[in-house]
Amino acid sequence: MNFLTLLKDSLPSLLSGLWVTAQVAVISLIFAVILGIVFGILSISTSSILRAISAIYIYIIRGTPLIIQALFLYFGVGQALNVRFNPIVAAIITLSLNAGAYMSEIFRAGIQAVPVGQTEAARSLGLNYVQTMSKVIIPQAIKIMVPSIMNQFIVTIKDTSILSVISIRELTLSGQIIIARNYKPFETYSIVAIMYFILITLLTLISKGVERKLHYGNRSK
Repeated sequence: MNFLTLLKDSLPSLLSGLWVTAQVAVISLIFAVILGIVFGILSISTSSILRAISAIYIYIIRGTPLIIQALFLYFGVGQALNVRFNPIVAAIITLSLNAGAYMSEIFRAGIQAVPVGQTEAARSLGLNYVQTMSKVIIPQAIKIMVPSIMNQFIVTIKDTSILSVISIRELTLSGQIIIARNYKPFETYSIVAIMYFILITLLTLISKGVERKLHYGNRSK
């Protein structure tokens, strides 16, 4: 079996795995952004309890490997609660919690990068804390955070490959299944690597384009 024949035979299965990879990454990023906003705001709260809650979450997630988090949720929590997780659901929860911890730091830094005068001006207009954050601070912070959020999305795409350990049939596991049939790891993993490379390169170019556009927009103002 030559390389082109292998590519032709393997491509449908690999594209299916790539689609699962993209879906899991996108859905996880949406939940991660929500977690990032919540814990990012908690981390700069005036309440020491809320700051502690945010810090504990961030330190635990960032202090443990993603593969351990996936195994702990899928096998550990599943056994403790006598629940059999759907691998896709377990993957989304794991990636969301993992990326959410990094997102919270991105949001914290983005919010703190907005000049204090913006908060003071909003409060002087009679806006309360929630209105100030939602209508004034966060919209400005988003522009600052977009490059970092895009970068986290790229990292999350790569991290999906680790989740093959809980039997989610994404791109990497699809490649492993094909190898078990044809015993051609070099050729198959080369195709998988090329597919990852193309996807990550496209996302990187999009990220740089968005960053340039935001930078140009800020300069034009």
